[in-house]
Amino acid sequence: MFFAGQGLIEIAAHGERDGAQRFHGALWLQVRDVYAAQTELVLAGVPITQAAQQEPWGLHEMWIDDPDGIPVVLVQIPADHPIRRDLR
Repeated sequence: MFFAGQGLIEIAAHGERDGAQRFHGALWLQVRDVYAAQTELVLAGVPITQAAQQEPWGLHEMWIDDPDGIPVVLVQIPADHPIRRDLR
């Protein structure tokens, strides 16, 4: 587990099969501007798995893969999204 400002980032590998640890998930990272992040990654030569776009649920997402093939999702939460109004 990693501390990230006021939040936490947890990356967990679950179970062992055939003696090998496997991670069957994705790493989600919230960014302020997913389209600017996409431009920066493209200029750095990082292959984009799914280009930045607004999803039907309202979040703006872009997918890449890390060098080990683990999906990394960059997500931008728009100012008017319901998540922003949840004060829990």
